[in-house]
Amino acid sequence: MESSAHRSLGRGAALLLVLTALGRPAAAQSFPTNDSVIRRIWHEGMQASHAASLAQVLADSIGPRLTGSPANRAAVDWLLRTYKGWGIAAEREPYGTWRSWARGVSGVELLTPRVRVLEATMLAWSATTPAGGVQAEVVTLPPTHGVGDAAAVGRWLSTIRGKVVMLTAPEPTCRPDSSWLGWAGPAATAAMRAARDSGRVEWDRRIALVRAASGTAASSLADRLAAACAVGFLTGAWSGGWGVDKIKAATTQSAPIWDLSCEDYGLLARLAAHGQHPTVRAVAEAKVAPAEVPVDNTIAELRGGKKSDEYVMLSAHLDSWDAGSGATDNGTGTIVALEAMRILSRAYPHPRRTILAGHWNGEEEGDLGAAAYVATHADVVRGLQVLFNQDNGTGPIDSIDTNGFLDAPGAFARWMARMPKELTAGILIAEPGFASDEDSDSDAFACKGAPGFFLTSADYHYIDYTWHTNRDTYDKIDTTALKRNATLIAMLAYEASEDPTRLGRARRVPPIDSVTKRTIDPPACAPVARSWAEAARRWW
Repeated sequence: MESSAHRSLGRGAALLLVLTALGRPAAAQSFPTNDSVIRRIWHEGMQASHAASLAQVLADSIGPRLTGSPANRAAVDWLLRTYKGWGIAAEREPYGTWRSWARGVSGVELLTPRVRVLEATMLAWSATTPAGGVQAEVVTLPPTHGVGDAAAVGRWLSTIRGKVVMLTAPEPTCRPDSSWLGWAGPAATAAMRAARDSGRVEWDRRIALVRAASGTAASSLADRLAAACAVGFLTGAWSGGWGVDKIKAATTQSAPIWDLSCEDYGLLARLAAHGQHPTVRAVAEAKVAPAEVPVDNTIAELRGGKKSDEYVMLSAHLDSWDAGSGATDNGTGTIVALEAMRILSRAYPHPRRTILAGHWNGEEEGDLGAAAYVATHADVVRGLQVLFNQDNGTGPIDSIDTNGFLDAPGAFARWMARMPKELTAGILIAEPGFASDEDSDSDAFACKGAPGFFLTSADYHYIDYTWHTNRDTYDKIDTTALKRNATLIAMLAYEASEDPTRLGRARRVPPIDSVTKRTIDPPACAPVARSWAEAARRWW
């Protein structure tokens, strides 16, 4: 998932429907109809589930699936083999090329003034070190007080040859705000936050001075410092939770770059600031292909009958960042779509409308795979009955953003009324359901006027602890919720396929957010980038 994490029902979305009181699925099911397909879906999904075993293979054996990486290609191959083993048609659809990069050995050790192995992770697509790594002093950006003029910063730039430079502001504390509030109280918490805010403002001033004094046209701070012969860079991207960092892409190709844990980044920053001259040995190894490699979406299909030119689509992105295992972003969504297709092939093998599963690539770089699919499959966009997208963690689905489509709230209520309450308990249907600060593959369809919807999972501390972090691993998955979500989406796909009514495309006029008083607009279509080089020109 590219932007925020949990798609809150606030931000101006009026609550339309709570299907039942919030609660966990009960031990026994209750069927509101005698529909034999609903019962077969329940049996396959809840009593014969493959979800946990599939998730273990994807998260543990294949692991993180950085766009363009060998592991990403291995994941596509695995999806195709798995679908073939179930007798479900599936194929890879190349949509462009990307830089192939595979993580090797990396690490950072503090050598002086004392020895410590630091918690460090090389950023994705980072440059590498020479064989054996580099050994260098670590320095911070020069302070603005006392030496804050351009000439002084210019003199500082002349001193960083052969050094490792810290790029981001250190945190004054790595204790989460909730811990401060619970133990130190509101006054101490407010003082800590004020100190943190002023430190970030000061750091931004340092960056501005260095940019002004660098004398280069490079866009990134790291590239400007690399021009002054810095040999590497350190960043700290603390998530706000205990021991967790958000670790994504390198901001330079000119020199290697590592993320340090909040605690270790703060340690080096304090040593450097107090003139204690920390030195480190740092290693960054990676395998980089000499040319861009093909990247693919994976599309599975259960061919429809009477309405085969209309489509119900399951949607989830396969790619991930690579510091963890990509377990909840978006291994869980991938498995939900995969398992739902297995369930449907057993319980509903001859659908009325064609049912597709889109396992997208390049979502983390801006919904690239889904956008490319929309651009080349006008027939699917035109014939889309509904798209169900899952992309925010491991919890049970608890809300649905209806994206302003007028028919959607009634359709979801109608479909879900035919399902066991153990699956629908507590699910909120949001109307108009715009969440303008979000970004996922459903937006690539909805922005074209096609009814694409985001099915949101319960939070499970997703933002602080697993979204884009080094702790996004298999153990964070709630396999019971995974099984439940796959069963729910399989039932939604069945109901949408059989519904005699075509979902309309009329949309509500964008509403006003009740808090910010700003218009909440439908998602805008992101530009399609079909290569690393094209994306780099636009965004990096």
